[in-house]
Amino acid sequence: MIAVRHLFLAVCAAASLWLSACTAEPPPRACSPVDFDGAPFTVCSFDVDRADIRLFLTHPDGAPYAQFARLAAQMEADGTPLLFAMNGGMYHDDRRAVGLYVEDGEQAAPLVTSAGPGNFGMLPNGVFWRDGGDAGITETNAYGALFPDGSPRYATQSGPMLVLDGALHPDFNADGPSRKRRNGVGLSADGRTVHFAISDAPVNFHTFARLFRDRLGTPNALYLDGVVSRLYAPGIQRDEPGPDLGPIVAVVSAPAAAP
Repeated sequence: MIAVRHLFLAVCAAASLWLSACTAEPPPRACSPVDFDGAPFTVCSFDVDRADIRLFLTHPDGAPYAQFARLAAQMEADGTPLLFAMNGGMYHDDRRAVGLYVEDGEQAAPLVTSAGPGNFGMLPNGVFWRDGGDAGITETNAYGALFPDGSPRYATQSGPMLVLDGALHPDFNADGPSRKRRNGVGLSADGRTVHFAISDAPVNFHTFARLFRDRLGTPNALYLDGVVSRLYAPGIQRDEPGPDLGPIVAVVSAPAAAP
């Protein structure tokens, strides 16, 4: 009887381990190819509750990071290796952000609410932000009302909004002739998954926006950049070279536990 009981306990222990393995949470990042409307994309999706999503612009030496390699080297030195990165918003020739930029609670550039030239000035535009356990993509004027007395920990303003409350930007046309490589960010309806996407071939705004709304199911999505768009995702062997960048949006790993 004792032997039977021991066997039963052993089976239960094994079953418990198996269930733990089966229900273990997946890694906090996942980048994969997506074909949509005849065009190739790469989508990297992150759990807001688990992924350490940050914005980076200036290296500790005072100069812009400008390149993924420079950021990756600094993160490695800090003990928080870089897991993912892409262009994090539009920038001037000196790499300063065009619109609002907040890094680690410090605002480096103010919110721009007026219309203007280029894609950034195509209203409505918006802000991607991260604060504590939350993330958001908020239209520019609504953002000002959302944070009237301060700033979130991270924020980057860009434009245009690709999708706003489930509707495509009103200026997008299915037959739009401007086809470029593009990257952007969308947020799931429950606010718990951030989707970063980059086109692996030139596409127009309409197709790119529909990727977020119709394939990824994001009611709100923001255009981050185009032409110079590129991706750092070592998990899928992507580390794309290119011209110097301004703001970079990234995911870093948690610091290693002390021995």
